[in-house]
Amino acid sequence: MIGLEHYLVVSACLFSLGLYGLFTKRNAVAVLMCIELMLNAVNLNFVAFSRFITPGGFTGQIFAIFNIAVAAAEVAVGLALIFAIYRDRATTNVDELDWMKW
Repeated sequence: MIGLEHYLVVSACLFSLGLYGLFTKRNAVAVLMCIELMLNAVNLNFVAFSRFITPGGFTGQIFAIFNIAVAAAEVAVGLALIFAIYRDRATTNVDELDWMKW
């Protein structure tokens, strides 16, 4: 039988993969995808806690839907910024985006 701890382990693995990718990837699109992976790990936690802690409620599912909406908006804004930067600089490498540094 699959319990809460199984969901938490899968969620921790997804979050760790996203965090690793966030720190190691240099492409801005890959960084956005890693952030999405971390947000999906959080969604899995919301739904798992809602299922096992308060089985009759839908609080976790509502938070997950809200989180998906925020993630979609974040990706839309992030991709728009990346397209604008690529049009200006012809690169999406985050190491080369240093015009905001002193």
